[in-house]
Amino acid sequence: MSYSFGTSASRGVVSKLLSAGYEAVFVGGAVRDLLLGKEASDIDIATSATPKEVKEVFPNTVDVGIQHGTVLVLFEGEPIEVTTYRTEGTYSDHRRPDEVTFVRSLEEDLKRRDFTMNAMALSLDGRLIDPFGGKQDIDKRLIRAVGAAEERFKEDALRMFRAIRFSSVLGFAIEDSTCDAIELLAKEIEHIAAERLKAEWDKLFLGKEPTRAFEYIHDTGIGAHLPAYPETFRAASCLHGPFQTSLEGWATLMMTGDLEPLQLTRAYKMSNTEKTFLRSIQEVLQTREAQFYSNLDYYRWGEQVLLAAEAIYQCLHPDKPFLGPNEIREKIAALPIRSKQELAVTGTDLLAWSKAKGGRWVGEWLDTIERAVILGDCRNDSEEIKGWFLHEFTRQR
Repeated sequence: MSYSFGTSASRGVVSKLLSAGYEAVFVGGAVRDLLLGKEASDIDIATSATPKEVKEVFPNTVDVGIQHGTVLVLFEGEPIEVTTYRTEGTYSDHRRPDEVTFVRSLEEDLKRRDFTMNAMALSLDGRLIDPFGGKQDIDKRLIRAVGAAEERFKEDALRMFRAIRFSSVLGFAIEDSTCDAIELLAKEIEHIAAERLKAEWDKLFLGKEPTRAFEYIHDTGIGAHLPAYPETFRAASCLHGPFQTSLEGWATLMMTGDLEPLQLTRAYKMSNTEKTFLRSIQEVLQTREAQFYSNLDYYRWGEQVLLAAEAIYQCLHPDKPFLGPNEIREKIAALPIRSKQELAVTGTDLLAWSKAKGGRWVGEWLDTIERAVILGDCRNDSEEIKGWFLHEFTRQR
């Protein structure tokens, strides 16, 4: 069976390398995705040509990772990564190989890759090159290390967590000996930078079967060596997914695992946006434990936070009444305003009406008016707000 693959530019790059007398094939995740019936994202090319030889074939290139054999070829207006066949030495920093040796053998290159499903190549004419049974494992829905799993994981410990992430994203099982190697070497994950782990977590949460991944985290014992990972969950069913966003997944992990936002945000070096979201979820759920949301809650938190919080609340309290997504959206849509900018008055109006000097009081009164409009004490109408404001302002002076 042959496969049609690649963009016009990527096929052109492969064709030129072949015409120059070198081997060149498509490799990596794009080939895997093709066999899975998914649209390929990043298309990578591997070649027997050395980086120097690649640059001789193509006039427009960028050295993006030339020490590891990668050259970015600019062809027909498209950037295409071309990497020389290579073998790798030890990974003393648990991330990058200490030494890279360029080789002319495609099989030597493929055998250094992590999993059989990622160790396939595709020729320009659509012939699948699969020395380690990647297609067979895809058909069996298995994640299997290339060669000896312990060796692959000692080279780069992140591969253990990548296997678990793939179990969520693809809904595949991890092959027994590969899973055993993760259990044996679980502690090695402590050497991996938090940023690399977080990138895998983000993808895991967006997978089709996060629960499967959490089962592997538990069964292999790797959770004990992950940053800020809870020992037990109060409601593991909350982690079934799929989540709408990775942030929803993080929030669910936090709340079901009795973690504080600060634990996660520091451990995984999260952005300010992520920090704010997790703190918001915690605060909203504290409110929700006591009562249903008020108009002020709908106004303050907005759709993304409230939908995620209510989903978590439902998992934590399956026997209690909960709000459906449509109900939350309807409540938000019914608010008289969605932001302070929508108020029918400004600070200039307050100064004119009160004939008082400016100061902090202006902002404070705008906050008070904003709250009054949201709660329905007065309509968002300039004249109505004026009457309400003058009455309250005079009464409090």
